[in-house]
Order: sequence, then structure tokens, then C-alpha cells
Amino acid sequence: VRLFLLVLVGAVAVIRSDASANLGGVPSKRLKMQYATGLLLKSSCGLVSQRYTDIHIEGENYLPQPIYRHIASFLSVFKLVLIGLIIVGKDPFAFFGMQAPSIWQWGQENKVYACMMVFFLSNMIENQCMSTGAFEITLNDVPVWSKLESGHLPSMQQLVQILDSEMKLNVHMDSIPYHRS
Repeated sequence: VRLFLLVLVGAVAVIRSDASANLGGVPSKRLKMQYATGLLLKSSCGLVSQRYTDIHIEGENYLPQPIYRHIASFLSVFKLVLIGLIIVGKDPFAFFGMQAPSIWQWGQENKVYACMMVFFLSNMIENQCMSTGAFEITLNDVPVWSKLESGHLPSMQQLVQILDSEMKLNVHMDSIPYHRS
């Protein structure tokens, strides 16, 4: 089920072309899926586009809170500076009049290992900061599913059921004439 939902999220990127946005002049509904991260696979886009031909699917990343984005950006820059200092062999502790700790001395003796360790550990922390676990679905800017609120991903059956009920509601609302007062 989770694999299929990740596949469905991947389908968003494939279906995003301008040609599908305007189906021969026929107005289309817009389904937007916001997700944290996921595999971009093409196989499920056929299922969604076959069942709902008049829906234009858009996908976008669900951004974390600004403080976490800033922390991840800082770590990214700090990681590069630290790797540069390790490679060049400059001792940043001498600038502050401090004795270099033993881990810095180990890093100078084992530059490749130290650079790899800094790179992978900082990437792990950056990814944790940028991960929201979100899978948010809106249809015509109306929220229809939120993993952040429900705590789990919708099953394919749930997703189809939600989209079917929303489509029926939209068809019913479109058939009601609009009267100005």
C-alpha cells in the first residue's frame, strides 16, 4: 500500500505537463498532492489518469517549518566549510587560541574517513530537518486528505473512494444554477 502511494506521488511529476492542463479547451479539475519526499515512479499515473480523465494532477514538496529549513541550510554550508578545512589542513581552533581536540587530530590523520563521516552525518541531520512525513491531497484547493492529521497514508481504496465522493459532489454542485441576488 505504501509503495503504491509513493508510486502515485511519483505519477504527479509525470502528469504535470501543460498538455494535460487544458484538455482541448475543456476545463479540468486540479488535484494537488503535497508530499515530503518519495520515489518518482511512473506506473501508477496510468491508473489515476484513466479513472479521472478530467483531473489535472500537480505535485509539490510539502515544506517543513522555516526554522528546520534554516537549520538544514546552515548545516549544509557548515558541512562544506568543515570538509574544506579538513582537506586543506587548517586548524580552526588555533584561530580562537584553543587546543585542537583529539577528534580534529584524528581527522587530519584520516582525511578521507573524516570527510566521509562529516558528509554522511550532516546529510542525515539535514534530511531529518527537511522531512515532514506529509502527504496532503487537495481537489480544487479543498483539502481531501492529510497524513499530518490522520497519521497514515490513504490506501488506494480510500483514495479512490475520496476522489469519487469529491467528484460526485462537484458534479452535483456544478449542476446547481447560480443565481445572483
